[in-house]
Amino acid sequence: MSRIHEALKKAEQERAASQGGAAQPPYSGSVVSEPSTAFIDEPRGNGSSGIGVISLPTTMSPHVGALDLETMLARCTPQTWLPDEKVMLFLNGEEGVPGTEEYRTLRSRLYHAREKMPLKKILVTSALPQEGKSFTSANLAQVLVRQHGRRVLLIDADLRNPKLHMMLGTTSSPGLADYLQGRTDEFSIMQRGPLENLFFIPSGGEISDPSELVGGERLKLLLLRVGDLFDWIVIDSPPAVPVSDASMLCKACDGVLMVVRSNATPTDMARRARQEFPDEMLVGVVLNGAQSASVPYSRYYYDGNHKNGTESKTT
Repeated sequence: MSRIHEALKKAEQERAASQGGAAQPPYSGSVVSEPSTAFIDEPRGNGSSGIGVISLPTTMSPHVGALDLETMLARCTPQTWLPDEKVMLFLNGEEGVPGTEEYRTLRSRLYHAREKMPLKKILVTSALPQEGKSFTSANLAQVLVRQHGRRVLLIDADLRNPKLHMMLGTTSSPGLADYLQGRTDEFSIMQRGPLENLFFIPSGGEISDPSELVGGERLKLLLLRVGDLFDWIVIDSPPAVPVSDASMLCKACDGVLMVVRSNATPTDMARRARQEFPDEMLVGVVLNGAQSASVPYSRYYYDGNHKNGTESKTT
């Protein structure tokens, strides 16, 4: 057996061990590339050998290394969340809260879009901060999971200014940042709350280079491994104009839902944010903070801040 072959075999074994499984046989169907590093003996000009490092591509089926449901349910122990009742429309214990029916309409529209395009991983973003993207992400995940048998994963990928853990009333660590740095596995960062079949991955610890992390292969690996276990994956990202994170996260998603705030988001900023994403990936725009008197009956709207007398809509 050649040294190159030995190195390849060792790299595959190390990759499998890091994912908690045995080395997989070659896959004959569609493959995706994942970089792997191997150490080999590299012959030198004088006949001696030294240690060199090369980057070796390994192939992996979309199902190789995927998590199984029983293991995930066993490892993700239900936690006590203390949700903010002002913004979590489906976690306050009340029925008929203003805004809930409108989110059901948004859910229906996403299912209609799903008939025309593959749509499971939805990125929720905005042009600028304070436009309601986290509010939209959290409540969208809650309404999606209320359908019988639907399982939803909510991910806080805003590693710069995370808010979802505060809205849900839970801890922020361990979370996505820790996983992307290779410090933990998928089970350790995933939470189960009081709403059946709703799972949450918080942002994790503070980091200095979020753009580099979210643009790496490890995020794609995470979504690949958990994808089959969920009907929907909702990802809350940073705003698209100030930083590049959203445009990088978009590459790992199926569609983008843009949130803008009525009478607040500058038109040029909304256009700039829109240009960060391919045309075919934009599945909808949520107009947040619109006054009810200005919303035509033919338009869909939801009460984003009903206690303050403001409403929101999506078109």
